Amino acid sequence: MEKKKVAFYTLGCKLNFSETSTIARNFTEEGFDRVEFSEKADIYVINTCSVTENADKRFKSIVKQAQKANPDAFVAAIGCYAQLKPEELADVNGVDLVLGATEKFKITHYLNDLSKNDYGHVHSCEIEEADFYVGSYSIGDRTRAFLKVQDGCDYKCTYCTIPLARGISRSDTLENVLKNAKEISDQGIKEIVLTGVNIGDYGKGEFGNKRHEHTFYQLVTALDEVEGIERLRISSIEPNLLTNETINFVAQSRTFVPHFHIPLQSGSNEILKLMRRRYQRELYVNRVRQIKETMPHACIGVDVIVGFPGETDEHFLETYNFLNELDISYLHVFTYSERDNTIAAEMDGVVPNKVRAKRSKMLRGLSAKKRRAFYESQLGSYRTVLFEGENKEGYIHGFTENYVKVKAPWDPSLINTLHEVELTKIDDDGLVRFEFVKEKKLVEL
Repeated sequence: MEKKKVAFYTLGCKLNFSETSTIARNFTEEGFDRVEFSEKADIYVINTCSVTENADKRFKSIVKQAQKANPDAFVAAIGCYAQLKPEELADVNGVDLVLGATEKFKITHYLNDLSKNDYGHVHSCEIEEADFYVGSYSIGDRTRAFLKVQDGCDYKCTYCTIPLARGISRSDTLENVLKNAKEISDQGIKEIVLTGVNIGDYGKGEFGNKRHEHTFYQLVTALDEVEGIERLRISSIEPNLLTNETINFVAQSRTFVPHFHIPLQSGSNEILKLMRRRYQRELYVNRVRQIKETMPHACIGVDVIVGFPGETDEHFLETYNFLNELDISYLHVFTYSERDNTIAAEMDGVVPNKVRAKRSKMLRGLSAKKRRAFYESQLGSYRTVLFEGENKEGYIHGFTENYVKVKAPWDPSLINTLHEVELTKIDDDGLVRFEFVKEKKLVEL
């Protein structure tokens, strides 16, 4: 009997990628063949995201892609959007199954009958029931592996639906994280990115048990000692949870790289208060200063939201000037979009969409300027590059430990290898060119 074929599409964050990869391995273990999403499959699984409005809209077009590849295929939706608005997804033409936060890891249990349905069947829990932890990590999809260490969030930011989609903050055991990290390194993967919803909150137990078995600091110190891991990267961490202790450890770590991604969201204390963020801008300045004092070459990325309700021109300029003066390396700019069942959606002071778009454009321009300045500051320095696996118009790309993106003529022998290089110049497309250090030394000899 021919094996059934399954294909996956992931929207959203690194955490979603790690979970898709784990779910895909479950399918393989149960006798399915995994194929590319563009190929003909018997089952298409779409892992959804609901952080931005755009992710919601993309879902329908992805279902159409699946139907085009195989009109008779069984289509399942899982993930955050599936938890928040299961009925809405079930109504999309072609969708057969919608699974919520706790059901997605048991998806193969729901696939006894793969015949098409007239309407999508929904299996989703009340989010309060999402109180147990399921570990996951991604391998085989990219050069880097995403290792999930934490899920859910106890914060109540007024714009965010993540707690509604993923439930309370809960963590993997330290023992299991270390086991997964070793499994990843045994596959020959050189870099692991730690991921979760709020990873600085690592240590909270399952079932609402708030006792911290281990802290985030203990997690990073333990991972630093796992044999075979070349690089560890912290994906994104709240400024109030990134301690000086952790920063100082990363500065002298064997494996953790000098790259931090720290959400800010606004440079105005007034707006931060409306957002119910757990810090003020002064704390953020201190974190950046501590990183740069211990690691002058560190890369610092920032999340920022524009157009939040109540954000006046003055508030926005406060954010712009704050970021302009801060020693950071790039921005991820999000245009605020109203989300159902959030406090912010009911707030006064709605910012017109045209104004939101203008502010977003200004900050994206600032981000390009910051990235260019950071890259220029790295020219002439010696760094280690990990090369990616894709041929992009005749070039291979890679990243230094401090997240400078480099390019070289395509050479498949470089894939998933680490090389010491000297960064030499910035190309027309903004990426950095380099010389291999050993080759350079040979020429000098």
